[in-house]
Amino acid sequence: MSIFTDSAARQRWEREVAAAPRRPEPPTTVSSVPIEPLYTPESLPDFDPETDLGYPGQYPFTRGVHATMYRSRLWTMRQFAGFGTARQTNERFRFLLEKGQTGLSTAFDLPTLMGLDSDDPLSAGEVGRLGVAVDTLDDMEELFRGINLAEVSVSMTINAPAAIVMAFYLANAANQGVDWKHLRGTIQNDILKEFHAQNEFVFPPQPHVRLVCDVIEFGSKYVPQWNTVSISGYHIREAGSTAVQELAFTLADGFHYVETCLARGMDIDDFAPRLSFFFNAHNDLFEEIAKYRAARVLWAEALRERYGAKKEHSWKLRFHAQTAGCTLQDRQPEVNLIRVAYQALAAVLGGCQSLHTNSMDETLALPSEHAVTLALRTQQVLAYETGVTNTVDPLGGSYFIETLTRQMQQQARDYFDRIASLGGMISALEAGFFRREIADASFVYSREVDAKRKLIVGVNAFEEKEPKRIETLVIDDTPEKEQLQALKRRKQNRDQEAVRRLLDQVRRVAATNENLMPTLIEAAQARCTVGELMRAMAEVYGRYDGAAKW
Repeated sequence: MSIFTDSAARQRWEREVAAAPRRPEPPTTVSSVPIEPLYTPESLPDFDPETDLGYPGQYPFTRGVHATMYRSRLWTMRQFAGFGTARQTNERFRFLLEKGQTGLSTAFDLPTLMGLDSDDPLSAGEVGRLGVAVDTLDDMEELFRGINLAEVSVSMTINAPAAIVMAFYLANAANQGVDWKHLRGTIQNDILKEFHAQNEFVFPPQPHVRLVCDVIEFGSKYVPQWNTVSISGYHIREAGSTAVQELAFTLADGFHYVETCLARGMDIDDFAPRLSFFFNAHNDLFEEIAKYRAARVLWAEALRERYGAKKEHSWKLRFHAQTAGCTLQDRQPEVNLIRVAYQALAAVLGGCQSLHTNSMDETLALPSEHAVTLALRTQQVLAYETGVTNTVDPLGGSYFIETLTRQMQQQARDYFDRIASLGGMISALEAGFFRREIADASFVYSREVDAKRKLIVGVNAFEEKEPKRIETLVIDDTPEKEQLQALKRRKQNRDQEAVRRLLDQVRRVAATNENLMPTLIEAAQARCTVGELMRAMAEVYGRYDGAAKW
């Protein structure tokens, strides 16, 4: 007889629970979802393991997108890297590859992220500080000098000028003699989450989404192994959202890109297999695992049932995860190593395809070589020493995990309905819906921390009277001076007539429905800069001040 159907056993447990000491506040997830003291089959009414859970590599992919998962191939280990000049970042890339990293992940500086050249007055003091400065194709060539682009998977975290940076990358690959069909990697290229959370937008939403879809369309034809967008919940979570909001808003963004591509006549099975996702790996182990599982199910259902995709690859949600930067603390920074390890465990148990582990010193400075090595070693210990790769989906069938997964699916569907009731993605965005939801969630979490109902080690609990300092990476103004001198030379030595002609061509094509990527690649070869190309498009699209609408 099962303990769960034995009423005497159940009654005894309930009496013992009632008599046991209780916490002042009932336990909740990080996102303030109440947690029951015990989960049993009764928590999963009408649950059918064959259809609701299924098998790895099979619809609805609850248990993973590949049949054998990490038994056959480990996730790609990436460490976000970029600072100073392209030469300096190239040196860090080589260092990481020597340490065993299996993919490159590129961080750009703030001017580049905002589509500004290093010599723009607004860039002063920010060049190379928080990532690598890229102004022209020459910087892209230096960034990947000596690295075989046909062999290494490359990720680039860039959004507003993503089409331009992708054009630089493709032009560089062509100059190296690398067939675009062999290129593997991802460009983030997710502008919608910028309007929700991160603010690195330049144009109004509609033309920005047009550029996203230009990259998707061009990539599906000419760069077939490249992930043309990384639909990103990471930054939504970093802004203070709950796990469910991260899940729902990210998938809603993805649905909007799908619908925009379909509206321009693209076949869903031509582009959907190269759409990828980027999720946060936060502190609550089980909530995060359930989030990843729910995401796969919801995406598979929508792509097959709503959008009519026929290929299995179109139904599969593949995702990169990064441990939660917002959880890192400047007090007792070495404790961040422990946080990151558990967050990485959640990502792996949730079935990620690639993973970045944050360095312990990232709240203080860009990562030092020592800190970034420890972050990479965290992944390597997880992969080779803990046994988590030995079987597929080891937590599948857990009453708790499956209950959380079901709850998240329904809560996300509720959000989809609310977005639709507001008129869809762009209308909801312009009405400030996403920002208000995230701000409210952030306020609730901060209030819980301030009241010590949620404890943060070293911050509001277990504090040290004399904090220990750690060595951090220091970047002076030398890289900025080098970059400005190099940019000045490049602008002087290029064919000025070709630059003028191609900038005019960018304006012309931007005003049509033509795909901009071929023109941007030609402009890259002529050494048009990121800032010049963004200004040319802004003359057509205008600039967007989101604050005026919110």
